[in-house]
Amino acid sequence: MPPPHSSGLRIYTDNLPYASKLEARDIGGIDLVVIHCTELPDIETARAWGERIVHPSGTGNSGHWYIDRNGAVLEYVPPERIAHHVRGYNARAVGIELVNRGRFPDWLDSRRQTMEEPYPTAQVDALLALLDKLQAELPSLRFIAGHEDLDTEAVPASDDPAATVQRKRDPGPLFPWTQVLEASALQRIP
Repeated sequence: MPPPHSSGLRIYTDNLPYASKLEARDIGGIDLVVIHCTELPDIETARAWGERIVHPSGTGNSGHWYIDRNGAVLEYVPPERIAHHVRGYNARAVGIELVNRGRFPDWLDSRRQTMEEPYPTAQVDALLALLDKLQAELPSLRFIAGHEDLDTEAVPASDDPAATVQRKRDPGPLFPWTQVLEASALQRIP
C-alpha cells in the first residue's frame, strides 16, 4: 500500500549540468531532510542560481528537489550525490527547496526581513508526498530541519553594517511545521 500522500507524486528529473561532479555517497547514511525556500521569485530564477558554478570542483549551490508553487516537483540533484545546500550537514542530508520569495531581493537588508508569502496548498501537498517517498526509500531518514535551524549565523546587514540579520531564515515563519510534522514520522532537529 503506498504511503498516504505519495500515490499521485510525479517527479520530473532535470539534473543540474554538474550533478555528476558532486561527491557520490551511500544513501544509507542520509538521516536528515532540510527544508529551504528559494527566496527567489520563480522556478526559472532558482534554476539559474542552481546552475551557477561557485566551487573549485565546478559545482554550485543547490537542493536536491525543488517544489514549485503549483506542486510540480523537479529533481536537480539525485540523492546519491552530496548537494551544497546547508553548511556543515550536506553529507548526511538531502535538501528540498520550496519556491517562495522569502526576503527577495533584499535578503540582508535589516528593514526588509519580513517573509510574507504563504506556502500554497498544492506545494505543501507535494512536499508531504515527497517526504513520504523519501521515508520509504531512504532507510536511515529520521530527522527534519529548516535551513534556519541549522545555519544560525548572524551577518552584517546590507543597509547598516552596524546591525546584524540572520543569514538564513528559510523556510520562515509561514512554513506549516505543525502540519508537516503531524503528517510525517520525522523528528524536527531543534
